[in-house]
Amino acid sequence: MKIIILGAGQVGASVAESLVSEENDITIVDTDAVRLAYLQDRLDLRTVIGNAAHPSALRAAGLEDADLLIAVTQSDQTNLVACKLAHSLFNVPTRIARLRASDFLENEALLSTDNFAVDYALCPEQVITDYIARLVEFPEALQVLGFGDNRATMVAVRAYADGLLVGKPIREMSRHLTESIGARIAAIYRRDRPITPTGDTVIEDGDEVFVLAADEHIRRVMRELRRMMRPVSRVMIAGGGNIGHRVAQALEGTCTVKILETVKARAEFIAGQVKSALVLSGDATDEDLLMTEGIEEMDLFLALTNDDEDNIMAASLAKRLGARRVVALINRRAYADLVQGGPIDIAISPAQVSIGSLLAHVRRGDVAEVHSLRRGAAEALEMVVHGDEKSSKVVGKRVGDLPVIQGAVLAAIVRDLDKWEDIGYEGNMLRKRRGHVVIAHKEERIRAGDHVIVFCLNKKVVKKVEKLFAVGFHFF
Repeated sequence: MKIIILGAGQVGASVAESLVSEENDITIVDTDAVRLAYLQDRLDLRTVIGNAAHPSALRAAGLEDADLLIAVTQSDQTNLVACKLAHSLFNVPTRIARLRASDFLENEALLSTDNFAVDYALCPEQVITDYIARLVEFPEALQVLGFGDNRATMVAVRAYADGLLVGKPIREMSRHLTESIGARIAAIYRRDRPITPTGDTVIEDGDEVFVLAADEHIRRVMRELRRMMRPVSRVMIAGGGNIGHRVAQALEGTCTVKILETVKARAEFIAGQVKSALVLSGDATDEDLLMTEGIEEMDLFLALTNDDEDNIMAASLAKRLGARRVVALINRRAYADLVQGGPIDIAISPAQVSIGSLLAHVRRGDVAEVHSLRRGAAEALEMVVHGDEKSSKVVGKRVGDLPVIQGAVLAAIVRDLDKWEDIGYEGNMLRKRRGHVVIAHKEERIRAGDHVIVFCLNKKVVKKVEKLFAVGFHFF
């Protein structure tokens, strides 16, 4: 596939790195020659120095015969103009734009082919906000991912010595769960090395375990692996930028929130927007300020500024002063790998979190979800099964009979998402639930319409997984 990427920032560079490894023809456009030279030295791609909103730069990048445009510059206006030009002048089939302003995101008519011609709008700040909100919901987790319209949930947790399964083989899990609760341990990372789990694999203290279950059962399953924490009720946020602001709004009504913002004018603006939060103008690396504001009482400290070093310093200081759990946004992957598991409980790579939904629109085959795991080292895919027994390699096959792809684990199936079932009353209201989750045991047969969740221990096997689920041409 020939792909043009506009913008060589964190998101653009991460997308390029992911797609180059899958043998795509990539060209990246930016005004920063130094940044482009750095990417060209590391990756097998072309670069063009120029303004992404100028037809001449787009033509120089080869947009006339491109299959896909990904506009992820820092400017909404540039991304929108580029998509419009790609549609009207160059007839590019698919156009993706990064957008921050809610004015554009909330008005679908503006993004239609009659206007800016954006097929898919990506808002990294909102993706990261949703990601953090799930971590607040599951304070024990390192990562929380949803599949099948959130019917299935995958959670990464650190196994601790007092967990019911620690020191025991995985097959013991079924003895602790009722027949109605199915779960699958999709992967284990032990001292940063991946392990493909079997029933005989013994879980050790300190293992990073990825476990998958129906959303309504995931908390019960997590108790098998580690002690549970009390719910998050008090949160302190360092940084009142776009992400800090959105996170504070998302937590309104559920948590007591304090925000520390160094720029006084910005702090005053947020105070007017988030009425329930206490907004302070101050530096989150100021030890006296943190102690005065009761850092030792905080269930969660979120370092969400635009500066990696400030986030690392603030989160480390907050942990030392007594915050129960600390999370830091860290753009540089080397920094994130270095600090997580030390004083910082969770290091979030914004680019890796946000590109998953974008990759789902780029990957071959029908991919409903792509989640980047362990800051880009692994991926979890939600593949939608199409075709019949003649046109598909998987339809009608038992899971145990599928070709073995080393490094790929078929973990679960979300089935019948087009059907609703009654699950009981809550007060006077009948509750309904869509579809159901099937753990992928060897005897389970795959059906057309299934959403199959596959854990890829490394990204090198993604292409093989996509090929396995591809439909033959005669199906169409």
